[in-house]
Amino acid sequence: MSIKSLLIANRGEIAVRIIRAAKALGIRTVQVHSMADRDMLAVKLADKSVEIGPPAAAKSYLNIAAVLKAAQETGVDAVHPGYGFLSENAAFAQAVEDAGLIFVGPKAGAISLLGDKVEARKVAIAAGVPTVPGSNGRVETIDAAREVVERIGFPVMIKAAAGGGGRGIRIADTMADFERHFPQASAEALAAFGDGGLYVEKVITKARHVEVQILGDGENAIHCFERECSLQRRRQKVWEEAPSVRLPEKVRQELCASAVRLARQVNYRGAGTVEYLYDDESGEFYFIEVNTRIQVEHPVTEMITGIDLVQEMIRVAGGAKLSIRQEDVKVRGHAIECRINAEDPAKGFLPGPGTVDRLDIPEGEGVRFDTMLYEGYTVPPFYDSLLGKLIVWGETREACIIRLAEALDHFRISGLTTTIPLHQALAADPSVATADVHTRFLEPWLETEFQAYCASKEVA
Repeated sequence: MSIKSLLIANRGEIAVRIIRAAKALGIRTVQVHSMADRDMLAVKLADKSVEIGPPAAAKSYLNIAAVLKAAQETGVDAVHPGYGFLSENAAFAQAVEDAGLIFVGPKAGAISLLGDKVEARKVAIAAGVPTVPGSNGRVETIDAAREVVERIGFPVMIKAAAGGGGRGIRIADTMADFERHFPQASAEALAAFGDGGLYVEKVITKARHVEVQILGDGENAIHCFERECSLQRRRQKVWEEAPSVRLPEKVRQELCASAVRLARQVNYRGAGTVEYLYDDESGEFYFIEVNTRIQVEHPVTEMITGIDLVQEMIRVAGGAKLSIRQEDVKVRGHAIECRINAEDPAKGFLPGPGTVDRLDIPEGEGVRFDTMLYEGYTVPPFYDSLLGKLIVWGETREACIIRLAEALDHFRISGLTTTIPLHQALAADPSVATADVHTRFLEPWLETEFQAYCASKEVA
């Protein structure tokens, strides 16, 4: 069935993004919100809004019964989960379907299969996708995990089987580190995901984080090329770009083809991302995981391909076939996304929520800002600190960075502290300019180059 009305089970900038995509398709929108989010931009933009609970996410955005009640009372056809919250919750996807509604995303079975990193690794192997050396499934005891570590060698990463967002992960460089971190990772995974299961992988030193955007309609699947997300802090992405300029063309083709094979292996429906580590030294790539949802960084792919990924996932959820063939997907130019958070990067990323007194958004050719902000809006302290994403496009990566630096210089959000200075420093950094970065680059850089950059600005 085609979707005529859509409930957005999320908040912030992604809720705004979904509403705008739905409206472009002529779809009526319903926005759910907590008590703390009564004044958020998505509530103002939606055709209807429904309050579903108190500020705590567990009692509002994570409350499946409350979300479904709002969907049924407003008579919508479908539910879009965005990212985070319930977006990769197989039980939620199934509950939506059981209620006679459309879940805008993969089927519950695919979410369950790919959401468990151990099972996803098995799917990848079956699809002929290279995987990082590690345990063959979950390690049930620390003794079993120790045997894996002795086989693959240090450094190793202890990861939550049901994890995401960097939680439930520890890196160990010695056996003493490993034995200390293993129970900590299990406890964190249990608290975050209700599942304390772990597995172990070899750490690829100075790896690049490269991910492939996939689209599927349940029968066919295509890729929309890759993004690089190597600039990370505590395994949280900070700066994303597309395409990956250091990836050899032969590797790019193999990487993207492997992602499509994996998607077809599970009859994937909707937008998703297959994530990899790429080793510059060996030229090898390794599967990490699948994110069965739209990604925060999806706009960089949209900027270089011209494909509206959110509209496409709504269409296929409604029963349409993919409107794009693989041969139609072309890359033009380069795009970079900066995550603008309400945090102070000069003070250990101390959260800085507040009221937006003035908002000067950079504009012009190749500049886009996806946000939930408006002047007078008070950012609540209960949720993720992401305020919006500045996305800039250029004919080349060099031109893109120049345009980005100019946009950042004209960007003002008064009333709260943001990470804009961090991105200004990154845009001016020589190593970033040459893409000489990896997943462990940013944290030591913050302690040295960024502090020097901040000091130079204070002197000036």
